Amino acid sequence: MAGINQFLGDNMLSIYLLIFACFLGFELISKVPSVLHTPLMSGANAISGIVLVGSIFFLRSADSSDTVALVIGSIAMIMAVINIVGGFAVTNRMLSMFKKKPKS
Repeated sequence: MAGINQFLGDNMLSIYLLIFACFLGFELISKVPSVLHTPLMSGANAISGIVLVGSIFFLRSADSSDTVALVIGSIAMIMAVINIVGGFAVTNRMLSMFKKKPKS
């Protein structure tokens, strides 16, 4: 428990920034019209790529004995990869709706 309290104390600004970014992202995404979802998904994939690179840097700079930091970095990496793969799958499916079907 002391390790968690130490981690929270050391990273309080980062935690506030994460909460603010989640709130801001939710507010922005909820106001997007449905016509713009495909371009927005491509932008979200790029942002998820940045999150993935950030989580790699976070894991590399974390001390090997700091379990909390390693767990948070690993969760960030896993969630970013899931978001990237899902985003590309959805974008591919949406773009395939606009392809002409071959005549048989």
